[in-house]
Amino acid sequence: MKNVYRPIDAEILEVIDETPTIKTFVVEPKEDIGFATGQFMEVTVPGLGEAPFTPSSSPNVKEKIDFTIMSVGKVTEELHRMTKGQMVGVRGPMGKGYPLDAWKGKEILIVGGGVGAAPLRSLFLALVERLDDFKKILYCYGARTPGDIVYKEQILDKWQKINPKKIEIRTTVDEGDSTWKGNVGVVTTVVKDLGIDINNSVGVVCGPPIMMKFGTFALVEQGYPDSAIHLSMEKNMSCGIGKCGHCMLGEYMVCQDGPVMTYDKVKDKPAIWD
Repeated sequence: MKNVYRPIDAEILEVIDETPTIKTFVVEPKEDIGFATGQFMEVTVPGLGEAPFTPSSSPNVKEKIDFTIMSVGKVTEELHRMTKGQMVGVRGPMGKGYPLDAWKGKEILIVGGGVGAAPLRSLFLALVERLDDFKKILYCYGARTPGDIVYKEQILDKWQKINPKKIEIRTTVDEGDSTWKGNVGVVTTVVKDLGIDINNSVGVVCGPPIMMKFGTFALVEQGYPDSAIHLSMEKNMSCGIGKCGHCMLGEYMVCQDGPVMTYDKVKDKPAIWD
């Protein structure tokens, strides 16, 4: 029987600076770890502690896993000091991910912001790898400034070119600069004129809580049913196995019942955006 408490050793193969506060860590677990896009794992800094993160790489790449992490606390600050060749622990996968099989034949609208791009990158790559299953992907992404765009080269260039007939990428920043030629405004300013058949579509929202709140409201205003809006509710997770109670959301344990949950399940729960 698998020991859910035991981290698997993983070597850091590469550290990529994404923004001044966000880095991507490419790690190689010493044992096989599979995951579904949207599931999360606990990353351990030996001797210090662990924190939950959703992988940002494709679930179809088995030999290594990417974690894109913002420096916001003691574990993440120490991770940001780590370099190629050092070891971390990885525990998981845990929780429920995105139900890709249920989305076959549909148009997918993704709305993301900030470091919410991490799980959305995994989702996007998983969708692209089976692109024939879906009619269209529209990805709307917002960042505070051009320098805060995560995966800048991919979002602004490479992903645009994969299949222009089926994939559309829209980007915006809250504050532009002399280099920025795109839209200026919060992400909801590009969630309009979608060109999507909402009756045959699902929406995905992931990012900082305030962005998720208004991103969700924007989808509702566009006509998406609450049951068709998928949220990543991972911000309060801790132990990952339903023991600490830190992520309780009404009758739900987010680490067990999520982190991917539809809006109809959580919209009446207290303080879901806090």
